[in-house]
Amino acid sequence: MKTSLLYPAAIGLSLLPACNSKQPDFIFFLVDDLGWADVGCDNPNTFYETPTVDHLAQQGVRFTNGYASCPVCSPTRAGILTGKYPARLHITDWIPGMDPKNRKLLGPKDLNALPSKEITLAEQLKKAGYITCHIGKWHLGPKGSWPEDHGFDINIGGWEAGSPRGSGYYSPYGNPNLPDGPKGEFLTTRLTNEAINFIKNNRNKPFFLYFAFYTVHTPIQASKNHIQHFKNKREELYKKMNQMTGVKQQRPEHDGFTKLIQDNAAYASMIAAMDESVGRVLALLDELRLRNNTYIIFTSDNGGLSTLKKRGYPTSNLPLRAGKGWCYEGGLRVPLIIDGPGIKPAILNEPVISTDFYPTILELAGLPLHPEQHMDGISLYPLLKKRRHNSGPAMPENGMDRAIFWHYPHYHGSTWTPGAAMRKGDWKLIEFYDYETVELYNLKNDPGETIDLAGQNPEKTEELLKQLHAWQKETGADFAIPNPAWKDNSGNLK
Repeated sequence: MKTSLLYPAAIGLSLLPACNSKQPDFIFFLVDDLGWADVGCDNPNTFYETPTVDHLAQQGVRFTNGYASCPVCSPTRAGILTGKYPARLHITDWIPGMDPKNRKLLGPKDLNALPSKEITLAEQLKKAGYITCHIGKWHLGPKGSWPEDHGFDINIGGWEAGSPRGSGYYSPYGNPNLPDGPKGEFLTTRLTNEAINFIKNNRNKPFFLYFAFYTVHTPIQASKNHIQHFKNKREELYKKMNQMTGVKQQRPEHDGFTKLIQDNAAYASMIAAMDESVGRVLALLDELRLRNNTYIIFTSDNGGLSTLKKRGYPTSNLPLRAGKGWCYEGGLRVPLIIDGPGIKPAILNEPVISTDFYPTILELAGLPLHPEQHMDGISLYPLLKKRRHNSGPAMPENGMDRAIFWHYPHYHGSTWTPGAAMRKGDWKLIEFYDYETVELYNLKNDPGETIDLAGQNPEKTEELLKQLHAWQKETGADFAIPNPAWKDNSGNLK
């Protein structure tokens, strides 16, 4: 029986039996741009405060090697809903992207909408009698490819935009699927109110709530309810830093710079507001006696924004390298917590990825798997429940030896250049197409990817490179191509 330690008023109610025996409910919290090091359960030294998320991690299963299927948002979101790698979907950049025409390579013309032929997780659950609700960010295509076109009965706030419009995080929102609230209303709070209303109105039905926060994506706008606390905390941090020597605030990363300290009070206040929102939803589940019948998934769509050409990055992913937009760990590794009925607290190190959610949720719901759809996902049910699969692809007996892949053949504002990566066991390989280089790291010994071992391990490098290329061929991945108009530093056409 799950109870809340953060909201004692609800504990008495949550100890009562569930009010019905319906199929399990699902709440999927997807936070935009939340870095692995942004939450206390993964990074005890974080500047930010996430008591609700940290408590959830203590109650459920925390994956220390949870990965987004792309270092930017739209491809990962497509992977979550389809169970397919972004490369297979031909959605490999944020939509619509901004591939430059004055660089060495030209990015591929990938899709700008989730194809209607894909049978999404929401559609499968809807067929099984679930009421499905999308709240928040969508960013998977223009009108005609919105949540309601891909299996969601209710769509609140989801459209083509990938970040808040209008006045940003404060009403008016300029969102065609979210009526403006009173002046000064904070977007995160508003979306949480909508989520609470949805749960109250559908408590007697099996529901799937896909709560995709817009936060903590730019623009970085402080939550007025939390900002002063973090301004004060920042002043204390600076006092300590002034007493230390050799503290660096950034370091070079290829053609950009990576932030090395967490000190952005506005960003911290946005995280606090998100954490508070998760707590409000969990408290409601306690109040309605739904907590012991609800599976909770909490994760992010890519790493925190820490690397840019110039200053302006809001967070740091240390000890991981780089951030959003990069295939280093800082851009790919994300918080991942799963909790629910029958799940005992655990910390698991097996590498898992966004495409795994589709079959996992189906199996947790007691529904048939559809491997012809979620062909790149593996159900995490055996890890969560320590039992056998119903059907479909199985996690290798040694889950650490599983191969997972990333394909990001685009330039990005973080100064990433086209490339791809894979992980198998402790080994991580990254291929850079623009630089025409390959890097190899041992994540067990070097999670910060500081020591390139490609030169010392040519056989392992070649082995993984062949596996990466074979996977790209199998998925039909699109590649960047040489730019015939590109000129080198001497002004010569290349």
